[in-house]
Amino acid sequence: MKARRSSLLSVVVLAVALAPVRPLVTPAAAAPEGRSEAPAGRSEAPAGQVTFAVHVSLAPTWFDPAETPGVITPFMMLYALHDALAKPMPGNAWAPCLAESWTASKDGLAYEFVLRKGVKFHNGDPLGAEDVKFSFERYKGAGASTLKARVAAVEVVDPHRVRFRFKQPWPDFMTFYATPATGAAWIVPKSYTERVGEEGFKKAPVGAGPYRFVSFNPGIELVAEAYEGYWRKTPAVKRLVFKSVPDESTRLAMLKRAETDVAYSIRGPNGEEVKRTQGHLTLKATFPTFTEWVVFTQQFDPKSPWADRRVRLAANLAIDRKAISEAEYLGYGKTSASMIPRDFEFFWAPPAYAYDPARAKQLLAEAGYPKGFDAVEVATDAVYAPEAEAVVNGLQAIGIRARLRPMERAGFYKADQEKQFKYLVRVGSAAAGNAATRIEAFVISGGIRSYGGYPDIDALFRDQAAEMDKKRREAMLHKIQQLMHERAMFAPIMEPALLIGVGSRLAELPTIAGHPYLSPYEDLKLKGR
Repeated sequence: MKARRSSLLSVVVLAVALAPVRPLVTPAAAAPEGRSEAPAGRSEAPAGQVTFAVHVSLAPTWFDPAETPGVITPFMMLYALHDALAKPMPGNAWAPCLAESWTASKDGLAYEFVLRKGVKFHNGDPLGAEDVKFSFERYKGAGASTLKARVAAVEVVDPHRVRFRFKQPWPDFMTFYATPATGAAWIVPKSYTERVGEEGFKKAPVGAGPYRFVSFNPGIELVAEAYEGYWRKTPAVKRLVFKSVPDESTRLAMLKRAETDVAYSIRGPNGEEVKRTQGHLTLKATFPTFTEWVVFTQQFDPKSPWADRRVRLAANLAIDRKAISEAEYLGYGKTSASMIPRDFEFFWAPPAYAYDPARAKQLLAEAGYPKGFDAVEVATDAVYAPEAEAVVNGLQAIGIRARLRPMERAGFYKADQEKQFKYLVRVGSAAAGNAATRIEAFVISGGIRSYGGYPDIDALFRDQAAEMDKKRREAMLHKIQQLMHERAMFAPIMEPALLIGVGSRLAELPTIAGHPYLSPYEDLKLKGR
């Protein structure tokens, strides 16, 4: 593999399983240790500042839950500025937050949420059921088409109670709604959003999270300050500063000079350097439910070489996944033969792809391309340029020629959602959920980031979505994944770790299982505090 260049990392969260009927959840039964029903307060006011050197260019779209694109990046900011009815928290994958409890009807046709009383948005507006209804109806991010196709109505029962009614029983409602598989359960204030408009909201977002928006220098820096009225607890740290620093070596230099407390995505030789400075700096690995893979956008075009399964299989055999893991993730990453995380519910484990360039060349010859062909380009989020470059080199070695096309993250995701890419695309997702949520977004026809589909897979997906018997549903989702593998629909690469460089000022590093970034922010503490 060529020498490393600047590299970064996006991520996501948490594989969460949900029974078809969820029992009543109460804060006493389900809250993480240390959670209180009202702001606990603290003897000292928030003080100090924590600075994050972030591996992506910050974009206003990350501040609005309604536009969550099926990746984990926005949740870096959402966990600070906003709050959800329920979300993953330390020790609890389904922590009651803005909703203090919820129930599912016995027939599986409704969920009812009881909202926490006394919660206010940062501008002083009280949070109520109308805000929940409004936030759902304006949601247009990942999973929006599935949510809105299956939810018959959102009903305001009273100011602190809201009911979701379904067109038919839906066992995956909470997986789609109340995990970072989507941003649909993150609530914004109706009156404020309607007053300032969509663009006004992005410029000055108002939420109900532990930190309030102070300022944003587009693409450069977000500043947020502690919201002392936050229902869970008053944050210990007064100010959070998120600095966009796309160059990895620069992030490391800032960390060494104590210009930042946290540097995300420190990989390869830079990660090794952090490990050598134990005592002054710390290298922390988190393990999100994240996979990255190559999409063959032209496999549905009979005139394209990629329509031949043998060509797609050859591309899979040309990727040296183990070398990528060792070079980029110091061995923390896991090689993968699926674009679905192995920890997801309903995951089917396919056989691993061998690294076999000789067999790959043979397959190309059998498909009629003994001298290879021009694949034009591999588009990628620039954060993952090193991995994509390794793929390009592997393809080149067997005769498939392509150039690397790295793009800034927000622009890349926008182009991918709009299906603008015409050749190969290195994509990834750390969004939470289960096998069905990942398939819905990337595999079936009409998925938010799918370039096509197969009728038999589409039919199986429709059938499993309405199946209430878990074993039969699992069998259908396994069959879909078997078909994906047999057809070599994708070229899976790996399940990366997120390697984080941490300075010496932080006393505690709060984490959430399956979530890549340090969270929840209200649990951050500086030494001496």
